[in-house]
Amino acid sequence: MSPKSDPGFGQLIIVLVRPQLGENIGKAARAMLNFGLTELRLVAPRDGWPNPSAGPAAAGADDVLAQAAVFDTLAGAVSDCANVFATTVRRRDVIKPVLTPEQAAREARDLPGRSAFVFGAERSGLDTEDVALARAIITVPVNPDFTSLNLAQAVILCAYEWSKLAGGALVQPPASDLLPAAAQDDLEGLIGHFEALLEPRAYFFPHSRAVATRLNLRNLLTKPGWNHLEVRTLRGVLSALGRAPRD
Repeated sequence: MSPKSDPGFGQLIIVLVRPQLGENIGKAARAMLNFGLTELRLVAPRDGWPNPSAGPAAAGADDVLAQAAVFDTLAGAVSDCANVFATTVRRRDVIKPVLTPEQAAREARDLPGRSAFVFGAERSGLDTEDVALARAIITVPVNPDFTSLNLAQAVILCAYEWSKLAGGALVQPPASDLLPAAAQDDLEGLIGHFEALLEPRAYFFPHSRAVATRLNLRNLLTKPGWNHLEVRTLRGVLSALGRAPRD
């Protein structure tokens, strides 16, 4: 299958070379779609394609899987790409520029032509011959005592860096999902409930400190910005504490 023709700047392409497990392909597709990427290319997947294990792992990124293109070789998969970046650890036998995911994403955006980020198989990574096709290497800075990243983790790190250059195409979840703050009348009821239970237990003793203690309590209870469900929950807790203990 030949890749789509696009002589100009286009969306970043994710290429998985000899992926072993369908689950990992699905997880990579999920990571892509989280950050707005949809073009996935597979090179000689071990268990063939389509793979029934990929769908459940994709958790809804079905369109990415459905549109995935399969190739026999990496050269075929990136034949329409002017900028190929190989994700791997730094190798002494290959002299290539070494970039972080952020640097690579910026170059892929700024350079003319299509760009592809290439990921190797789960166990062995990319071969030297695969890396030779790339113009640069992407290496993620990690803990030197534990450098292991799985395939989906590597994809999501690179996809995230690309998404930061998307010019506002991706957004934070809306704040409207949060419940509105409780009305002042609800807060006054909560404060009064606290005071009614604390008063007979000498909480506001000595009397010389009672005004300051009440003020501190009010400040504490109004500071968090409770919503009405949280206030109702606290009132329920106080009501339970105010009842006589059960045998």
